[in-house]
Amino acid sequence: MRRWGSLGIVWLAATAHAEPTLVPLADVAPKVVQEMRYRGSDNFLGRTVVGYEQGQCLLTPPAAQALARVQQRAEAFGLGLKVYDCYRPQQSVDDFVDWAGDLADTRMKHQYYPQVPKSELFAQGYIAARSGHSRGSTVDLTLVSATARQQPMSTTGGDCRRAPQEGGRYPSLPMGSGYDCFDAVSHTRYPHLDETARHNRLLLLLLMESEGFRNYDKEWWHFTLDDEPYPDRYFDLPLSNPVSQEVP
Repeated sequence: MRRWGSLGIVWLAATAHAEPTLVPLADVAPKVVQEMRYRGSDNFLGRTVVGYEQGQCLLTPPAAQALARVQQRAEAFGLGLKVYDCYRPQQSVDDFVDWAGDLADTRMKHQYYPQVPKSELFAQGYIAARSGHSRGSTVDLTLVSATARQQPMSTTGGDCRRAPQEGGRYPSLPMGSGYDCFDAVSHTRYPHLDETARHNRLLLLLLMESEGFRNYDKEWWHFTLDDEPYPDRYFDLPLSNPVSQEVP
């Protein structure tokens, strides 16, 4: 374990052979809202994903610091960030792969992939055996209003292609599709968006690019730090491990 500057955060090493330096985003950018979708059942599997027994956003220090700067930029527009997923253990990616191979399990199809056959999720680039998330510098996120609603919104639970927002006290700005919607409408430059969704996607893209993130063009919410510290390594540290403590 190594100490990180004056923030009092302990860095964890996954194994002696693979030592990712990960920090809790909450300690670096506490104003960023965290809605870790794979911790619960509001995701395309319909259950908690293996490895997400404890839901929190972990990132490499440069990615966390860059995201904190994006949050500051967003605040100038009266907005903020909400993250859905950050570091993802390889065991969680394996869980996705196992789920995708079970063609009989389609209970979440109507909500997350209403048009794409489950058998084509690999071929169309929505599921893969490796994920940039496992390198610790990739984040799924959206824009939210900086002011929380007094009463949480209810989730629609419907077709993700027609779900411009989701529930909670910090619902996403309209983005033209829901998070993890496996459909062409989620492609960042989908040509048939309404003006509001097109504006919101462009603003998110420009904010993230301004601090060195690049977008995956099939998912408007998916960004990776260009200068990531582990570009060729994939880690499997489970999120259930403790990741921070007070340093005297």
